[in-house]
Amino acid sequence: MHKRVFITGIGAVTGLGVGVSALWEGLCAGRSGIGPITRFDPSGFPCKLAAEVKDFSAKDYVPKSYRKAVKVMVRDTELAVGAAKLAVDDAGLVTKATLESDPSRQLTYPPERVGCHIGAGLICSETQEISAAMVTARDPAATPEQLDKTNGLTLKRWGTIPPEGGGGMDNLQPLWMLKYLPNMLACHVTIIHGTEGPSNTITCAEASGLLSIGESCRVIERGAADLCFSGGAESKLNLMGMAKMTLWNRLRPTDGSPTVRPYEAEGAGTIPGEAGGLLVLEEATAATKRGAKVYAEVAGFGAAHSIPSDEPQGVNEGLAHAIRNALRDAQLKAEDIDAIIPQGCGIASVDAGEAGALRQVFGEHLNTVELVTLTPALGDCAAGNGSILAAVGALCVKEQRLPARFETGGVLSDNFVGSKAARAARLRAILVCSSAQGGQNAALVLKSAN
Repeated sequence: MHKRVFITGIGAVTGLGVGVSALWEGLCAGRSGIGPITRFDPSGFPCKLAAEVKDFSAKDYVPKSYRKAVKVMVRDTELAVGAAKLAVDDAGLVTKATLESDPSRQLTYPPERVGCHIGAGLICSETQEISAAMVTARDPAATPEQLDKTNGLTLKRWGTIPPEGGGGMDNLQPLWMLKYLPNMLACHVTIIHGTEGPSNTITCAEASGLLSIGESCRVIERGAADLCFSGGAESKLNLMGMAKMTLWNRLRPTDGSPTVRPYEAEGAGTIPGEAGGLLVLEEATAATKRGAKVYAEVAGFGAAHSIPSDEPQGVNEGLAHAIRNALRDAQLKAEDIDAIIPQGCGIASVDAGEAGALRQVFGEHLNTVELVTLTPALGDCAAGNGSILAAVGALCVKEQRLPARFETGGVLSDNFVGSKAARAARLRAILVCSSAQGGQNAALVLKSAN
């Protein structure tokens, strides 16, 4: 018998605030979390805007005994840890972390029946930390030409210099590697909450969160776990992250429009954001037995790959395949979908391929379906994107309401040009989908658990 999977908890940390209420209320009010970058000096970059998470520290979301470990968490990990605690509270779970403050309570599930799948990025090193070590790898006898080309840095001095001993690499803090491994997001979440079931980390850029949710669903469906933490988190709001996105020509210059307009014919680029989104996915019978609050059912999942391109594509065939696979898994037709929550990032090559895939799958029905675009409010949150898209989809299903829609271009459909206020809607099934910079594509179908 096919096991059904419910979403019973949502933890969200975004530019609109901390918690699912801040996310939903901000979106329904039509607010944007995008503003001037304050975390570092962005004056050397063409884009000086971002959707930053304000007033947030993982210290407020871990047990007292675990607070020292926050020192070896990068921002990405902190976002994931905060989202996990928020999801636990929202779902009404008792985990290992709960027992520290109240040992008399009983765990909701045995540790071996709880899994964890979190999407992560290839984490950027904190500039102060790595530069402090790199400066010790400079050759004091460097010629003016070497200073001009490499600032006097040499690989020999970065490594080991016999017979003197250690080079610049040895001046990194001892636990440096344990901060920057992508699997550290899931590592800290599983340690804090005592999850001992199937665990994995997926590093597929913007599709990571949706792919992680899909993996969690398969784990639950095959009976390997009763509950999974699932989603993604990432922050590229640091000097190295911004440099990468700038060199990839993905960012919108600040001297243009201060907002992202998905599906513009000449999309000027996106604006970075940071986010952590974790969902509690629970086997339906077990969730019902404990009287869990249910947001939505994950009715279908699909994934596929396409060849990435920086040029506008007529159709992202991989995304079209992923959507069809999700619809088939949900045993639904394109005409059964009432709303779509796409990536809609504002990058011309990405949006054009996404628009082509949606037109190919939905045909004329695309002109009647509702559209929810989140990048104008939350920025491009990389590996944190997919789970936030799914969280908003689950909220739409539960509330039978669509949040405000920001200004969009006409590449997808003339029906989606312009903004819309939040509104009530009959939402039986919602498609959530995203591509990724490396060519990965993922799609979910969410529907009412009733």
